[in-house]
Amino acid sequence: MNIKQEILKAFHANPGRFISGEELSQTCGCSRTAVWKHIEELRQEGYEVEAVRKAGYRLLAAPDRLSAEAVIAGLDTKRIGQHVLAYDTVVSTQLLAHEAAAKGMPEGTLVIAEQQTGGKGRLGRAWHSPKGTGIWMSMIVRPVIPIPKTPQMTLLTAVAVAKTMQQETGVDVKIKWPNDIFIGGKKVCGVLTELNAEADRVNYLVIGIGINANTAAADFPEELRDIATSLAIESGTTVDRVRFIQQFCRIFEAEYDHYLRHGFDRIKTEWEACSYTIGRWVTVKTIHSELEGRAVGLDEEGVLIIEDAAGARHKVYSADVNYGANE
Repeated sequence: MNIKQEILKAFHANPGRFISGEELSQTCGCSRTAVWKHIEELRQEGYEVEAVRKAGYRLLAAPDRLSAEAVIAGLDTKRIGQHVLAYDTVVSTQLLAHEAAAKGMPEGTLVIAEQQTGGKGRLGRAWHSPKGTGIWMSMIVRPVIPIPKTPQMTLLTAVAVAKTMQQETGVDVKIKWPNDIFIGGKKVCGVLTELNAEADRVNYLVIGIGINANTAAADFPEELRDIATSLAIESGTTVDRVRFIQQFCRIFEAEYDHYLRHGFDRIKTEWEACSYTIGRWVTVKTIHSELEGRAVGLDEEGVLIIEDAAGARHKVYSADVNYGANE
């Protein structure tokens, strides 16, 4: 943790209170002059810091900007979110997270950006990522699980995102199998999991999460306005993006640790309880075939089960799911 992160952590731990330069220098392990220098840097980045002689410093306001210092400062997780790479504009946080993972960045590292120019979803589809409105991030995890179980991590992440949305905004969200979050029939978030593995073990996963947090209706391209929404539109309030990321990290870490210790059962139950898909009549399109039927649940591995009109049940591992009129 660098000096700016230590200073912000101290401010978050003492909201509204003046902290003396001496106390901050001891906390950060640096001189009072270095403290002053880093506070000036924070001011240049948009933080409003009040300084009063003989009283010290206190934080009055933080910018609506995603920075590594802000995310880490108020975070109490063990590893998820404890390392953050923050950027202004990137092609894709997924690409940068793969590079960071290959270089050995630890599990839980987040790559976040204010804007993506080449954001992507499943099957290479483009993901609209306007500047300063959303949460565009990728996370590195290194689970010790068999390769066939890695799709469960997408379902786990979707559950963690849905829980965070509900807690932070109060909106009713649903998960469309396997990786989309919907509010009122419109998409608000997508999850993209990419695997790097050898023949018999997982090296790492990069999990991309794109959330329309404070996107206004006018910010969406015309072709998306009828099918996409944002948390701000649905809740009527502006989302504190830093706080949202911190809460997601806490929830994800708790779900992830439970999953590694106890398996998939709890995630399966939580996912089904929040499902947009279960019970609906769907058309499932894979590379090789098309199937119609009712989605009846997940199996113990997280595979979608479809029951066709004749009552036969089919396992769907990867596909596009569309919803029909017969539901």
